[in-house]
Amino acid sequence: MQKREENRLLREAAQWRMTALLFECPSEEWKREVADLASEVGDKDLKKAATSAQFEAGEGLYHATFGPGGPAPPREVTYRSWVQPGYLLAELSAFYDAFAYKPKTPDVPDHVAVEAGFIAYLKLKSAFAIANGDAEAAAVASETAERFVADHITKYAEKLAASLEFSGIEYLALAGKSLFDLAGKDPDAARTPLPVIQQVESDNFTCSVAGEVP
Repeated sequence: MQKREENRLLREAAQWRMTALLFECPSEEWKREVADLASEVGDKDLKKAATSAQFEAGEGLYHATFGPGGPAPPREVTYRSWVQPGYLLAELSAFYDAFAYKPKTPDVPDHVAVEAGFIAYLKLKSAFAIANGDAEAAAVASETAERFVADHITKYAEKLAASLEFSGIEYLALAGKSLFDLAGKDPDAARTPLPVIQQVESDNFTCSVAGEVP
């Protein structure tokens, strides 16, 4: 039972890590890392994305897709106009510091590659804790991953996947699909963002004259 849970977490870590990697800016070293990681991923779409990335991916295409004014913003803050960017970045940095997560990508803390990489990291930490018999540490890492996905990645996963679906770039379309498959829908999507102000009948309003008590 313990070994099965450990293996499940390792499989999920590989899926999240590959998804995160596909959203990083390509380089020759990046292509080698994608090819190496593909052997550890069981998901067919991610394996296909890793193969397509070897001949599709390029720095120019990446910046045209994800750069300023591009069709697929890769940062969480872009999808959350009502959140203060400074507050969001501070919150994310606090999460990363709490678990000593130090991504090697130069991307900002709310970039999809960094956030998805954080989930892969937490999955690995949870698997490692289980292997060492530390159930409490495993639970903390798993619960944090679940909460982080719900509070952050679901806020943009579906929209980012939709932006990439018909981009004509197969590896990014599959990366977007994988992100949405892993994260799921935004649990708050159906909620009204602001409370509805109850309509008050006009008869209840009176304009008081100075000196009078309405």
